[in-house]
Amino acid sequence: MSMKDKEVTKLYWSIGEVAEMFDVSKSLIRFWENEFEMLRPAKNTKGERRFTAANIEQMHIIYNLVKKRGFTIKGAKQEIRENKKRLKNKREALHLMEKLKSDLEGFLLRV
Repeated sequence: MSMKDKEVTKLYWSIGEVAEMFDVSKSLIRFWENEFEMLRPAKNTKGERRFTAANIEQMHIIYNLVKKRGFTIKGAKQEIRENKKRLKNKREALHLMEKLKSDLEGFLLRV
């Protein structure tokens, strides 16, 4: 099983793994957790955060708005409130396009 397959079947990610995924600090993730009510990872009995696939999708939305598009925290909160469904659909479409690209590249390598 490749590393990518393990990532797909994984149920929970630690804050360190999420920080590495997005190339941000753990403290920034904790800050975003306090600022964005949509981002609420579960915590185990030790109090360690356990991020689900849904939390990763929420992180993608926040990361895209704040880091890629340059929104302020206040602006990102407003954008999420006003366009939650549109942002989710856009993220799903991007995910599907990335998968299609990967599938096509794999197909071309086999031809």
